[in-house]
Amino acid sequence: MEQLLRLGRVVKNTMSFAVRVLKPSMTEAESPEPEIAWMARIQEGDMEAFRLLVETHQARVIGTISKMLGSDAESEDLAQQVFIRIWKSASRYQPTAKFTTWLFRITRNLVFNELRRKRHFVDHTEEFPEPVERIEKEPDRVLLESELQRAIQEAINQLPVSQRMAIILRRYEEMSYEDIAKVMETSVPAVKSILFRARAELRERLAKYLG
Repeated sequence: MEQLLRLGRVVKNTMSFAVRVLKPSMTEAESPEPEIAWMARIQEGDMEAFRLLVETHQARVIGTISKMLGSDAESEDLAQQVFIRIWKSASRYQPTAKFTTWLFRITRNLVFNELRRKRHFVDHTEEFPEPVERIEKEPDRVLLESELQRAIQEAINQLPVSQRMAIILRRYEEMSYEDIAKVMETSVPAVKSILFRARAELRERLAKYLG
């Protein structure tokens, strides 16, 4: 219990400071896949290696969670859970694939659990009933870049969970189809199909902006 409390403080302190002040450290990250060495050290209980891992990847994890949930408020807390899960699962980590694939698979699982808990994925159309109609009533604001970005995020929020995750990994994390398939534990053709349906849905919801 004492180690778990200490672990939580390491994650919280690293993220609270780094998110606001620092960009992810690249000192050790200049070599390819430094995470392999860090994970080996973490398996031995090395808190410094864990701190480096959190500092390097926390921005991407928080960003992905925020886009999935459509809210910044809970993203940092859930990101802390992701890194605590990494610490607890370190003994099972095998460097047979990219570390980021394993990281985002853990992120995906925790986000999906959170969405199920909140019933976000049951019926998105009920959760967000009026963004497009509201925008149509405010044509002047459509010209604003901030309004467009908000509309895009709202449209993404309304996608089914699997489509939302695939779009975020492809659009914001710039992952390959192969890596997305590994994160989502499915095939490359399935990923392409999911993305095709997601893009079609987004085009329909954002038709007003696409002319």
